[in-house]
Parts: sequence; structure tokens; C-alpha cells
Amino acid sequence: MKLSLSLLVWVRMLRYYRPDSTRQNSLGRWSSARVLPRGKNPAVNKPNKWTNILYTSCVSLSIGGGLCAVPFKQVENLSHDTLVRRAASLVTDSSSTFLSQATLALIDTITEYSKAVHTLIALQRRYLDSLGKLTAAEEDTIWQVIIGQRTEVSDRQEEYKRFESVWINAVKLCEMAAEAAYSSGADHASITVRTNIQVSQSQVEEAQKLSADANKKLAEAKVMEIERMTQYSASLENNDEEEVPEAYLRED
Repeated sequence: MKLSLSLLVWVRMLRYYRPDSTRQNSLGRWSSARVLPRGKNPAVNKPNKWTNILYTSCVSLSIGGGLCAVPFKQVENLSHDTLVRRAASLVTDSSSTFLSQATLALIDTITEYSKAVHTLIALQRRYLDSLGKLTAAEEDTIWQVIIGQRTEVSDRQEEYKRFESVWINAVKLCEMAAEAAYSSGADHASITVRTNIQVSQSQVEEAQKLSADANKKLAEAKVMEIERMTQYSASLENNDEEEVPEAYLRED
């Protein structure tokens, strides 16, 4: 109340003492200085200096108050409850958008990881089927391809885990937004974002089944590789043992 009375007093003073600094001089520039008549004491015009400062201060104060009121401007004379519900709805909308993008990124990276794993499994099986039938150069070429594909699988897995972490944070954010919307009275927004969470979780679960199946087949392929390589090494040793006596016989 005191602040309002003070501002009213200042405004009335401005009506009285407001300087005519807004007039444009002959050079086309805006000037806050006044040309004093000859023979008059300059001290007579000193009050204009103080009123100019006073006017500037009042304008700054009014502008500052206007900026503070901008976010809360109620053009339709809305209540605080209505404004809070609208803000909560905006939060749920943005959270749902974040969750949607995170879900899409996670599903894509899981799919790419699964494809890379299946490609690696196919290469390993092809190599095992070709044991003993390849030259040293061909075997080296296949191993270079297998090593490159293993690097691809590792990179895809790292990317998939990174987006999985992002997706988990998005789910948590949506849960908090849904709770905030419910507590503020925005029931529809709360129900919508919770539905989005359920849809996202079901889609991610289906994609994770693909990666789980790929990991299972990769583990089986590794076990098969160990077994086949063990058998192949044993067969080479047996061939060496059988060839040694024949060499001795030929020498005799």
C-alpha cells in the first residue's frame, strides 16, 4: 500500500516537473539537456535534473514490475488452479515427447544390435563349416571379417546400453510428471502420460526379447565354436601321430 501511494506521488510530480527532453533538437538527435536562456542563473533549472532522474527511475521500476508480471498475466481472468493445471499439462506433454524419442532410439539400437549379433553368428558358423578346407590366406581373411564384426557388436551393444539408460530416465521423468499433474488436478494429463509409459514399456519389452534371443544364440555359437575347434585340433594331432610311423617305415 505504501509503495502504491509513493508511486502515485511520483507520477503526480512527473506531471508537474517532467522535462521536455523528449523534444528533438535541430540536429535530429534526442537530447536530455535544455538550452538555458542568457542572463539567467543555471541553478534555477537544477530541479529539472532531479525530476529527470526521478522520471527515469519510475520508468525503470514500472518496466521491472511489468516483466515480473508477464509469465502470470491472466488475460482471461483465470484462477491459479487453472493456470497450474495448464502448466502441469505442458510438463506431461514435454515428458511424453522425451519418452517417445527415447523409446524409438532404444528400439532401433536394440534391433541393430540383434542384427549385428546374428551376422556374427553366421560368420562363425561359416568358418566352422570350412575348417580344414581353407588355405591360410582364406582363413586369415575370414578371421579379419569376424574380428571386425565382433567390434561392430561391441559398439552396437554400447550404444544400446546408453539409450537404455536414457529411456529409464525418461520413464522416471514421466512418472514424476504424472504424479505432479494428478496432485494439481490435471487428471486427464496424468492418465495420458501413464498410458504412454505402459505403451513404451511394452514396446521395449518386445524389443528386449529380440536381444535376449540373439545373446542366447551367440552364447550357443561360442560353445559350438569351442567344441568344433577342440575336435579339429584333436583330429590334427591324431593325423600327425599316424603319419610318424609310416615315415619310419619308409626310411627302413
